[in-house]
Amino acid sequence: MSTPQLDRFQELARFLRIRRERIRPEQVGLPYSGRRRTPGLRRGEVAMLAEVGLDWYTYLEQGRHINVSPEVLERLSNVFMLDASERKHLFSLARRELPLELPFDASFVSPSLQGFLDSLDTSPASIMDTRMNIVAWNSAYCAINGDLSSMSERERNFVWMTFTSPQFRYLKGDQWELHARRIAAQFHAGYARCADDPWWSEQYEALSKASPEFREFWKTHDIRDAIDSHKVLRCPNLGKLNFDLVSFQSLENPNLTVSIHVPQQDGTIAKMELLMNKGNFI
Repeated sequence: MSTPQLDRFQELARFLRIRRERIRPEQVGLPYSGRRRTPGLRRGEVAMLAEVGLDWYTYLEQGRHINVSPEVLERLSNVFMLDASERKHLFSLARRELPLELPFDASFVSPSLQGFLDSLDTSPASIMDTRMNIVAWNSAYCAINGDLSSMSERERNFVWMTFTSPQFRYLKGDQWELHARRIAAQFHAGYARCADDPWWSEQYEALSKASPEFREFWKTHDIRDAIDSHKVLRCPNLGKLNFDLVSFQSLENPNLTVSIHVPQQDGTIAKMELLMNKGNFI
């Protein structure tokens, strides 16, 4: 028995119809015109709001084989007030890639996500945004990296910290160069994805002036997104600290990456407890 194949054009048509029926005219700034025979917006209203022809949009909802531009998909997303997951689904049905750059998020960290970091006890943990700014951390992270609350926004940028902080360089020891090359490569990849955002060019200029190593590693044009899972840090009084790194994107906000350094069962946990109990920073 053959398996019926999914017709993406029909799926796209159904998705648009369902979303159209869920939007009330007053939600998109249209005047209330009394009770309607069918729920939601009329096709003509959607066509007007999305700046497309009525016949063209009607054909789209009929499942005809029409290619839709990313610009029109973006306008339809706005008309139907799609969330991030729905927007991604719309682009997927239309066989279009999402735009490379979304408006930069304010990097809001919810209380529940901060509470998760705080619950990790001796595991240093932080959250970074798409610009590699450290936007949240726990006390164990400060025990290793210093009091981030007293740092400027630029000093809390992980790329800036990597290339300009003597304390961070000491922590990484003989692994610093490999780490720094990887971070420069990640920054390079991020810059390429967000080339139209002036923040990246300004940060590049500042890093180039501040660090000759950054300038050198940048020239290699390496592009790397992967990170090592094992981390070794140096503590002035306690020797080496060994961690396994766990990193993942937040479901609450895909712009945020959560990184957790899980101390190994080799005495590192006891060393972290000592650091945190003393309330000292390395």
